[in-house]
This record gives sequence, C-alpha cells and structure tokens, in this order.
Amino acid sequence: MRVRFGECLLDSETRQLFVRGEEVHLQPKALQFLELLIRNRPKAVSKEAIHAEIWPGTFVSDGTVTSLLAEIRNAIGDDAHESRFVRTIHRFGYAFSGSAQESGARLSPVSGRQAVHWLVRGRRRIPLEPGETIIGRDPGATVFIDDRSVSRRHARIFVSDEAAILEDLDSKNGTFVQDKKVEAPIPLSDGDQLKIGSVAVTIRIFSVPESTESGSE
Repeated sequence: MRVRFGECLLDSETRQLFVRGEEVHLQPKALQFLELLIRNRPKAVSKEAIHAEIWPGTFVSDGTVTSLLAEIRNAIGDDAHESRFVRTIHRFGYAFSGSAQESGARLSPVSGRQAVHWLVRGRRRIPLEPGETIIGRDPGATVFIDDRSVSRRHARIFVSDEAAILEDLDSKNGTFVQDKKVEAPIPLSDGDQLKIGSVAVTIRIFSVPESTESGSE
C-alpha cells in the first residue's frame, strides 16, 4: 500500500514514511499504528482492535498508545487540538480523518515487476508518480526548486510503465543530462545526473518484484 496525504507518503511495503520528500523515521510500532489507521479510514478503530493488531497477546497501557500517537503526529505535522489527519474518539479509539489517496505500484505488464522512480537532491528524495511531473520555480510545480537559475516551468518528466522521459520546457538556463544539453525529449536511466539550471539532481529507477504478501503481519 502506498498512500499520499498532505505532504506525506506512506509506503507499507518498504516500511517507509516520507514527509516533503524526505524520509522520516518512526519506530516500527508507530509505523504499524499509522498504517492501521490509514488502512481502516475513515472508520474509527477501537483501542481493543489497536492492541490486538500491534501487541497481540500482550497487555500495554493506554499511555503506550498515546505515546505512539504523539510520535506519529510529530512526524506528519499533525496537531492534537486542530487535527488534520488523526481524530481522537474519546473513550473509544482513533480514526484517520484526513484526505488520502492511494498511489499504487507501477507494474510492468511484461516482467511483473514494479518500477519505482525517484529524484534525489542531497538528502531529499522525491517520488515520481505515473504521468507528468513538472519541475520548476513555480510554487505550483510538482517538484518545486527555489533557485534563481531555475525557470518557473523548467522541465518535465513523464513516467510510464516503459520509461521515464525528460523534456526541457524552453527554460532560460537549460536542462542537462550527464552534462549534455537536452534539445529533445530523452529517456532517462537509473543514476543519470541531471542539471536543472545550475541545480544538480539524480534520477533513481528501481525495479522490484511485485509483492505477494497477503497484507498480514
């Protein structure tokens, strides 16, 4: 399950949470708690169901659950008093009440494998979804780069099952792949070094087997 909400992306298969393109580390029980709430959204999940899922056969206090929830809220930028994502149902449990969108794996019809595309800039990792990704200095761009060498709509990457294609959008300072200026749409390979104006980024493309897990822990 890959789900986007707000500025966050939860990938339950890789057991990772990303916030604004950067990985945020949660302890395993907190990640499992968040996944449980998202999986059952918008239904409320009782404290008994939470205990049975996360600590089967073990007694834990409500304070342990509260501590995990505080860790989750701190990671995703939620506020207990004005919550956007996790709602507390007093004397019952919790519910994920924010807007969330499934972001399914991209599968190759030939190989049965999924291709995962990322743009990497320093420690920031930005997942690329199927379809068009606009890169630029416009705040509305899919990938926003706040640098004077970058045009408002500088370049775009189109991701499909077959390839990731980079195209320059008549930018002022050019788009480059491996130091060669992009004059026409060009397919990208894993590890290609890109320059958006003077900003260096790397494209990473991973092919991993389709998961056969049933979803149970």
